[in-house]
Amino acid sequence: MNPKKLLMLPGPTNVPERIMNAMLTPLMGHRTPDFAYLMKNIVEKSKQVYQTSGDVIVFSSSGTGAVEAAITNIVRKGDKTIVTVFGEFGERAALLVEASGGVAIKVEAPFGDVPRIDQLEEAFEKNKDVKALVIITNETSTGTMFKWLKEAGDLAAKYGSFLILDSVSNLTADDIPVDRIGADIVATGSQKSLAAPPGLAMVSVSKKAKKYIIDNPPSRLYFNIARHLKYAEIGQTPFTPALSLYYALDEALNMALEEGLNQRIQRHKLCADAFYSSFTAMGLKLFAVEEVRSNTIISVNYPEGVDDKQFRGMLDKDYRVVIAGGFGPYKGKLFRIGSLGEVHRYHVVTTVSAVNDTLSSLVGKTRSEDPVEIARTKLRDL
Repeated sequence: MNPKKLLMLPGPTNVPERIMNAMLTPLMGHRTPDFAYLMKNIVEKSKQVYQTSGDVIVFSSSGTGAVEAAITNIVRKGDKTIVTVFGEFGERAALLVEASGGVAIKVEAPFGDVPRIDQLEEAFEKNKDVKALVIITNETSTGTMFKWLKEAGDLAAKYGSFLILDSVSNLTADDIPVDRIGADIVATGSQKSLAAPPGLAMVSVSKKAKKYIIDNPPSRLYFNIARHLKYAEIGQTPFTPALSLYYALDEALNMALEEGLNQRIQRHKLCADAFYSSFTAMGLKLFAVEEVRSNTIISVNYPEGVDDKQFRGMLDKDYRVVIAGGFGPYKGKLFRIGSLGEVHRYHVVTTVSAVNDTLSSLVGKTRSEDPVEIARTKLRDL
């Protein structure tokens, strides 16, 4: 039997056996005290990783469901909403604003870079009565991250706007202290930095956002946060939850808290640095601007003459390492590696070695430095 593949994708990620085994727990009724106890534990642990005293809601959906809930529960017809757009998921957020009847004011940056705070303030100055500011904290399509979250929170507070964060791919991998930032709704997904299987998504809800949503319930059924908050009072969900995934999420949260949030964040930084340093040693050109490179998604331009399908196919067939290609206009032009969740020394060194060997066979060795040894050295204490 072939060994399992190493999923070095932006998601889903490799899932530890502890988390997979948790899904074997016998099912229970979701209207029972046992489920209420499970829900209470998940919510309390989620508050710790969110670094918030506010509410946390769990949806049985992909991360996109959480982002849809975050936006559609706040934005109404005609509401001006500033959206950072520096990749595919910023574009999707703008579409969600427009689908809610709102007016999406895009603050854009070239792919590979991100907007800066002064651009956001300029948008506020030009557009009075902005209802919300939506920020993609980590753009998986380009491997870039927005690093000025506290400043963005201060800006939203200054102009009386809600702050909504799409942190689907980097909550628990980067420091996102929700309450200190002043974020009102923050979305994340189970299959990214939490290293759980796909299928669950969460949003944190500030007191300010909670009051607004309860006083102004959205015209939604499934992603209605007000409805979920009401059921949460008795430890239930409005609709049937994905129970086996709840067990997995509970165990994923246990593992995150056992490791310690600061240690987990540092591990992701170390692994990202090892990837970036190793690929640079191979003579590869990194896609994202250095100042805003993601700690969870490593995006790299292909050398001239390398075919995307052939390269990733060889990695899969010869090394059983699975990585992602480019999005939209960058399809076939770059590859992306997910460095998140369970990622550790083994994952980085194995992937670097596979990429180096595959590229050497396709275009020949271009540099004298040993990228694998660089990765080992960077991660010697991990």
